[in-house]
Amino acid sequence: METHTSSARHVLRTAGTTIAICLFAVACRDDTPPSGPPSSGTTSAREVSGHSVHTVAAARDHQYGADDFTKDFALERCTFASTGKNAYFNLTPGNVLRLSGQDGDESVVLRITVLNQTKQFGNVRARVIEERESKNGELVEVSRNYYAMCTQNNSVFYFGEDVDFYEDGRIVSHEGSWRHGVNGARAGLIMPGLPLLGARYYQEVAPGVALDRAMITSVNATVRIPAGRFTGVLAIEETTQFEPGVTGHKNYAPGIGLIRDGVLSLVRAGSSDAEND
Repeated sequence: METHTSSARHVLRTAGTTIAICLFAVACRDDTPPSGPPSSGTTSAREVSGHSVHTVAAARDHQYGADDFTKDFALERCTFASTGKNAYFNLTPGNVLRLSGQDGDESVVLRITVLNQTKQFGNVRARVIEERESKNGELVEVSRNYYAMCTQNNSVFYFGEDVDFYEDGRIVSHEGSWRHGVNGARAGLIMPGLPLLGARYYQEVAPGVALDRAMITSVNATVRIPAGRFTGVLAIEETTQFEPGVTGHKNYAPGIGLIRDGVLSLVRAGSSDAEND
């Protein structure tokens, strides 16, 4: 959702050509990569599988520095909405995604729900999306993530999150929490309205807390998971300056959203009224 959506924990769940990148209509920049071996612009089978490939991450860190990821998004040019959707991200209240998978000897379930709640950030009203993660049936994390859509280009921005970590049914930490406008934190881009191959951008801009970055490695991948075969899939590689050499992978299917996050794969997508958990 650190759908995202989501948080830094999900980013690190498992350990070509030179182009001028315009992420969306309100903020363009020339992200010409530095000299060195160029990226192929495609996603290998190992990358799409969701497994962490440390050699790939190390190469990315060597090839791209912090300044090669867009972090200024001209938010003042946007009119924001707390509902709506683009091809890969849905802010419609009641929308639910459920993912599950095996992480070592732990069975992990992640439930992502778009709540009928909003959070105000200055003149921006953001939608609340809740992520609940359980391991072996025990709740380990609940995060409330705040997103708003720029109506000019359908890009979805991430305005922060409040995180609760649980042990034995009790909250033990709020690590990773941040909010736009607090302690120098600024909203990042969670999903461009027009994803472009090779685009690189910050998803979270919270110094000392969360500096997650994304690079689009495919805009037309084919992904097979237990829920089915998906085409036209967006593949994103995620890194953070706090964990050099570590990378995460997420896949988003058009019309659905997140279908794979590291070892987790989509089990169910629909509305909260259809959930029987």
